[in-house]
Amino acid sequence: MIKRLRRKFILINMALISLVLLIVFAIIFMSNYQRLQSESRDALQRAIEQRIDMPPPKPEIGRLHPREKPFPITPVFSVVLDENNNILYTIQQNVSISDDVLAKAVKKAMDSESPEGILHDLNLRFLRRDIGNGTKIAFADRGHEIHSMQSLFLISLVVGTGGLVAFFFISMFLSVWALRPAEKAWEQQRQFVADASHELKMPLTVILANSSILLDHRQDTIARQIKWVENTQVEAIRMKKLVDDLLFLAKSDAARVPPVYSELNFSDTVWSCLLPFEPVAFEQGVTINADIEPDIALTGNESQLKQLVAILLDNACKYAGDKGIVSVTLVREQKKVCLTVNNTGTPIPAIDLPHIFERFYRTDKSRAREQGGYGLGLAIAKSIVENHHAKITAESTKDQGTTFTVHFSEL
Repeated sequence: MIKRLRRKFILINMALISLVLLIVFAIIFMSNYQRLQSESRDALQRAIEQRIDMPPPKPEIGRLHPREKPFPITPVFSVVLDENNNILYTIQQNVSISDDVLAKAVKKAMDSESPEGILHDLNLRFLRRDIGNGTKIAFADRGHEIHSMQSLFLISLVVGTGGLVAFFFISMFLSVWALRPAEKAWEQQRQFVADASHELKMPLTVILANSSILLDHRQDTIARQIKWVENTQVEAIRMKKLVDDLLFLAKSDAARVPPVYSELNFSDTVWSCLLPFEPVAFEQGVTINADIEPDIALTGNESQLKQLVAILLDNACKYAGDKGIVSVTLVREQKKVCLTVNNTGTPIPAIDLPHIFERFYRTDKSRAREQGGYGLGLAIAKSIVENHHAKITAESTKDQGTTFTVHFSEL
């Protein structure tokens, strides 16, 4: 998929660049053609207005005003005809022409219905005017005009081809750079689907195995087969918890259900989460110490904040170790509210620390399930923190233990 996206990106990019270059070169072509056409017409107009006894105009170098038109360099000549269309005389400024070509040009110009036009077979542009008892026709050679357009076309072709080749390699580089976040997201999605499938497969396998055992003992009472029934219920509850967590993350990603925020006493919220964990910690041989500053106000979603605190406490109690200590601190720091949850126990390896907020990530690569988690708790915690425009960090050392810190903006 990423390769197809990259090819599509390059194709669209090259198509847009080609279109832009085409428009730019078309504008340059049209402007140059109109300029050359205007110069030819100016040269023809001067030739028509020039009298036979008038010397040809000469440009004075260095005296041309910036707003004046430049002196035309187009080769021109003119002929004067009598009333019978016989050539009386020819005025040749900066060109020589044979009698045959002159006669052919005059005949074609006189046969034309328009007083001005182009003689394509002779490469001449003409302008015809009636003067008294005769006609005057000015001719301008189109060789310079055609040569200029051909040179411009070749230059544009070389520049355009070189530009497209350069833009192609630039597009390849940009496609890799621009699609890197999409590639990372795609890989994370694939890994997420694989991990979710793995986690769902295990309880489903247990449930199906238990169901098969129960079906093989249809005549037995529930009391005799209660072991398999209870095991099935445990796995079903675990699977429901996993599905609920996945739905929470999916809704957070889609942002389809924005949380309802209100002003609340965050100190009381933290205390309400601490009390249910005291018997759990006691059973695990863990001591919970709390230092919570009273009456800290916060704007947020109370249910999500309770879930955040519960996740951090549950995680701390699980990994505090035998006779471990969990410390919860809530204080004000300038205009911030700082929630800290620290636990003793085996520190998180430095190589794993940057990944602990990723979904389904576990520091135990064997994916052991004895702790009862799926590796989604800290991912949910991070999602809740981001919903509240806060920041969560994790530090873990042998001496200080593992510390999770959340910084909120105070009211």
